[in-house]
This record gives sequence, structure tokens and C-alpha cells, in this order.
Amino acid sequence: MTVSVSSSTIYYLEMKSSDQLNPVAAPALDVQVKKVEIPCWQLNRFLYQVVGEPWQWYEKLSWLEKQWRNYVERDELNTTLLYVSGTPAGYFELEQQEETVELKYFGLLPQFIGMKLGGYLLSEAITQAWQIASERVWVHTCTEDHPAAMANYQARGFQLYNTETAIKS
Repeated sequence: MTVSVSSSTIYYLEMKSSDQLNPVAAPALDVQVKKVEIPCWQLNRFLYQVVGEPWQWYEKLSWLEKQWRNYVERDELNTTLLYVSGTPAGYFELEQQEETVELKYFGLLPQFIGMKLGGYLLSEAITQAWQIASERVWVHTCTEDHPAAMANYQARGFQLYNTETAIKS
């Protein structure tokens, strides 16, 4: 029996000042960014599944309702959606961690990839993060994420501060 082993590189990026943000303006589309005011674990589960499927987000797929509720219904977690012509097109989650904010999840639904929305949505995520962070905004990505993810994070002003290799069997 042969066991297949592969590895993934995880990149950790941070911003230590809101002045580092290089924002992208909204594209010439009917776009709206709206924070979710009433936590809805089913919505977060749906977005995690649909946005994450192409990028192998699998860690939370087996979660039960109670786990999703415990994750989503916390004061520290904020979810924001991007709409294009009234249709949900992407989302991000921000988690306050004392004086820092982690961009937990970020992405577009598959049919909206390639429409020049990623830089704009990331700019909105960072702007919102700095409204609640005072010291640092950070994110991690990996080699399985969208091929433009790392470039988008760095173009918006994030700086790489750590990398690690994860072995998968």
C-alpha cells in the first residue's frame, strides 16, 4: 500500500497600521457591502462551503449545528457580505482578538471570480478590521488558496511575517 504525502505552505501576513492599506475602488458594477447584523450560522456555513469548496476548505464541513452556533454567535465575530446586483457574491469574517483582528475567512462565490471584485472586497475587509483593531490586522493563506490570493493580500499592504509547511497524508 502506497501512502500519498503532500505538503502545503501556510503564509502569515499582517498590517500594523491602517496607513499600510492600498485600497481598490469599487468596480463599475452595482455593488454593496453589508455587515450581517443578526448572526446566522446557516449563512456562514453556506458561505464557507460554497466559497471554500474550490480551495479545499474542509475543516468545518463536518461541524454540527452547535459548533456552528458557538463559532458564529460570538460578539468577537463579524460577518460581512458583498452583493452584486442584489446577489450575494462574496464574504469575509473578522474576529476580534483583544487589540488585533484576524481576517478569518475571505472569498468570492465561484461565478464572481474574475470580475475584479477581490481587491475591492479585501479593501473593505481591511477598512472594517481597522475600525475595531488598534494594533494589528492579520490573515493567513496557503498554497491551496486562489492563485491570486497572496498577491492580493500583499498588494493591499499586508506584509509576510511567517511561513510554515503542513504535511498532509
